[in-house]
Amino acid sequence: MTDSAPSLATPYRTHTAGQLRASDAGATARLAGWVDRRRDLGHLIFLDLRDRHGITQVVIDKTESPVAHDFASRVRIEFVVAVEGLVAPRLPGTENPRLPTGAIELRANTIDILSEAKTPPFYINEPDAPVDEGVRLKFRYLDIRRQPMAQRLLLRSRMVQAIREVHHEYGFVEVETPTLIKSTPEGARDFIVPSRLQPGSVYALPQSPQQLKQLLMVAGIDRYFQIARCYRDEDLRGDRQPEFTQLDLEMSFVDEPTVMAFVEEMVIAVSTATTPDRSIAPVPFSRLTFDEAVERYGSDKPDVRFGMELIDLEPELREGSGFRVFDDALAAGGRVKAIVAPGMGGATRREVDELTERAKRFGAKGLVHLAVTGDVLSGPVTKFLSEDLQRALVERTGASEGDLILIVADTPAITADALGRLRVELGERLSLADPDVLSYVWVNRFPMFKWDAELGRWDATHNPFSGVVPEDEEMLITASGDPARPSPDDPAGRARAMQYDLALNGWEIGGGSVRIHRRDLLERSFLLQGQTVEGMREKFGAILEAFEYGAPPHGGIALGIDRWAALLARQTNIREVMAFPKTQSGNDPMLEAPSPPDPQQYEELGLRFVGLPPKPPAS
Repeated sequence: MTDSAPSLATPYRTHTAGQLRASDAGATARLAGWVDRRRDLGHLIFLDLRDRHGITQVVIDKTESPVAHDFASRVRIEFVVAVEGLVAPRLPGTENPRLPTGAIELRANTIDILSEAKTPPFYINEPDAPVDEGVRLKFRYLDIRRQPMAQRLLLRSRMVQAIREVHHEYGFVEVETPTLIKSTPEGARDFIVPSRLQPGSVYALPQSPQQLKQLLMVAGIDRYFQIARCYRDEDLRGDRQPEFTQLDLEMSFVDEPTVMAFVEEMVIAVSTATTPDRSIAPVPFSRLTFDEAVERYGSDKPDVRFGMELIDLEPELREGSGFRVFDDALAAGGRVKAIVAPGMGGATRREVDELTERAKRFGAKGLVHLAVTGDVLSGPVTKFLSEDLQRALVERTGASEGDLILIVADTPAITADALGRLRVELGERLSLADPDVLSYVWVNRFPMFKWDAELGRWDATHNPFSGVVPEDEEMLITASGDPARPSPDDPAGRARAMQYDLALNGWEIGGGSVRIHRRDLLERSFLLQGQTVEGMREKFGAILEAFEYGAPPHGGIALGIDRWAALLARQTNIREVMAFPKTQSGNDPMLEAPSPPDPQQYEELGLRFVGLPPKPPAS
């Protein structure tokens, strides 16, 4: 055996299809796998035999093994076969340097057909061939045979293995929590499961193990982790599935820096073990407050691999610019901010119109563009701007000859969001971000609450159990003094949470917090979020009661395994790192799920289907 890894030999094989090397020449070997390619030259038949470990070329010579040759003549691609023969060096000039096994071939003297195969619906041996995703998902077991999909699942497996190893090294205990629990508000709709033994009652599938992991801290399991399955009944997109996996962890007797320091060490170790060919920069990770991230990048999950930061133009415009759009925005308490697109000063009218439409789609009323030509600017609005102001804007933005300055004047939220999104799109279009770099960034000090104007209450910005920054605890009150009468002007709206998110290359991959561990403070926070005393005890009774039996200070985080694996695998769709995902509409085309239940199942559960009202026609 040439590998130092544990033997994978079975009665069907002595080696895997990716294992043999030149040093094995002269040995007898037996391989088993799928036929990747077949070439019939008459007296010679060549089979490329594939398993998940690699490919080995097999040669069947009619003059040496006529019986094996007869069997090989019946073989087609994707047949499952076992072959045995002599490992031989390839003839000089016929080696394949692209394969680890490319220096040898197996000259087979026996071949067994273990399973025949129909012609597959797409070419498995052409990994770059475009295939409709619906077809790939219907025949996912064939798609996983293709090298790209198989390699992504292997990467995910390495990542999860590394996660477990690091946590065990740091004294964490892996605990499984139940998937049939009580429905509690977690930010999305629950999937519910009717109970046959308790007619009229339902379980909920967990959106996260939040309460359970905090109860483990009360139980004394001071370092917990789990590769947890979670479920959310929400509209889907490229980075969202109805069932997903997260790394869930919680620690006792910790503060924010303690949790963040461990997570950072763990993330570096896992990233290095999973993708050793990709660099991590910067280390230590960048740390931004929520306000800093939005101010500089227009996003609370910024891609910090490139600059193009948002620039506040108010200092140059506060005395009046002569351009009404800018002046009115500032007078109304809005913001006027810019980004600089390097080298785009020569953008065509069509390109500029496209960028303007994108900005409008992101909520902005419009987009001002100014091209830098020398020490002055060109563009439709320059007639309103004095030469001194133009020079001041060039200096303020740091723009150079040939650059394009893009400006949004709107409310603070829209200005930040529109420019932040344009920044990401232009960064990708101009190839400003190094695709080989993994750039993690911490964002913390989020607002604890956000105002829900429709419901007239405060909602937790992240997690309803997040702790408040100690010096802001006194702000957890309403202006009226009555929690049942909240308003947008309440001091609670200025309170900051001990909440921290971890982003990677522009994606949020995790979020956590130091939790509230006092019953009185948790009830106070719930009241601000519109919970009645009776309601909070019904929904959160277990954790409220547990806090009366001695709860340690604790905090943790949850990292999305699917998103993290997708980014490490250079993908933008988490379905590409999931073995059996759902479609955008939540269907499983392979198993044809969801499907109507059997009438007997309804009867056993005491249920009947009454239907749903028809949806109103689209306007």
